[in-house]
Amino acid sequence: NALNGMLSSLDPHSSYLSEDDFSDMKVETKGEFGGLGIEVTMENGLVKVVSPIDDTPAFRAGIQSGDYIVKIDDEAVMGLTLSDAVEKMRGKVGTPIDVVIRREGEDAPLDITIVRDIIKIRSVRHRTEGNVGYIRVTTFNQNTGPGVKTAIKEIKKELGSKLIGYVIDLRNNPGGLLNQAIEVSDAFLDKGEIVSQRGRYEEDTERNNATPGDMTDGLPLVVLINGGSASASEIVAGALQDHKRAIIMGTQSFGKGSVQTVMPLPGNGAMRLTTARYYTPSGRSIQAKGIEPDIIVELAKIEAIKSKRLKESDLHGALDNDDKSKKREAANDNKKDDEEKEEMQDYQLMRAIDLLTGLSLYSQSHPAASQQ
Repeated sequence: NALNGMLSSLDPHSSYLSEDDFSDMKVETKGEFGGLGIEVTMENGLVKVVSPIDDTPAFRAGIQSGDYIVKIDDEAVMGLTLSDAVEKMRGKVGTPIDVVIRREGEDAPLDITIVRDIIKIRSVRHRTEGNVGYIRVTTFNQNTGPGVKTAIKEIKKELGSKLIGYVIDLRNNPGGLLNQAIEVSDAFLDKGEIVSQRGRYEEDTERNNATPGDMTDGLPLVVLINGGSASASEIVAGALQDHKRAIIMGTQSFGKGSVQTVMPLPGNGAMRLTTARYYTPSGRSIQAKGIEPDIIVELAKIEAIKSKRLKESDLHGALDNDDKSKKREAANDNKKDDEEKEEMQDYQLMRAIDLLTGLSLYSQSHPAASQQ
């Protein structure tokens, strides 16, 4: 407790790790652990959700980035350390936990029950959207770099010469391993600095540079970020933005630009200490600022606007179309399903795909401009 008190008073990310905590941390970076599936930090005495992890109990229960956890199983979080709060959220797989959430825009606190489970993180998913390759990166564990490279190869194989660009989705990605952020950035960069780490002393400065070879052959990139994109996600977005290799779209990222060093201690525990700051290739510090998108696109829901204009069919005595009754019946059957599909579409992703499509059309009609 004394060690944890001294360390946690330095900043939100420094702490003492007990033997169990240290063991859990090592398991997490391998891509599988037990829990709720949320990345958290401490802010103003409350546990703040950095982001829920895709396809986990917390994600399915509706936990959102920016939520504040004020109670855990009827016990107030105020006064607990982050380690204490995390320990209370851990438990036997299959057991429920009740949390009270304070959410911006909601007048009353939200009571949410989550059932603990084994969290198996598939850090990279991919698919094609028309002629665009979509790569979703949920976290940066030891499988992320190889996963992104495999995704690029499979998208190339599927689309071939039809491929016009890639969307890299880093929304609600809480970060993870630095070396994986560097490897992912390197996949899209041919040269130049990716990130630098600057500590207390000048001689402690480390710079990481890209190696020759862009796996995407210079095709346009759009990177999606939001308030749940933190740490390693911001390193990737910042590097691609500074090198003008990608257009960053979405909302401002979380702003965690500090480096933690984990130092094993006698007794099988460890000390996690903030030792440096991250800087993007242009020298920007991410800390408490985050990455500002090139194009701000807020999360939105798409709804069809019902037209009230008068049509020929509305006129008294209008002639019927022979196929009119059949077409109307079929349209009514599908109308509700179509409207529901439209509402569930990802507006930010649609904007990213539209942008890549526009860039492709422009480059085809202005080949000289695209070469420059």
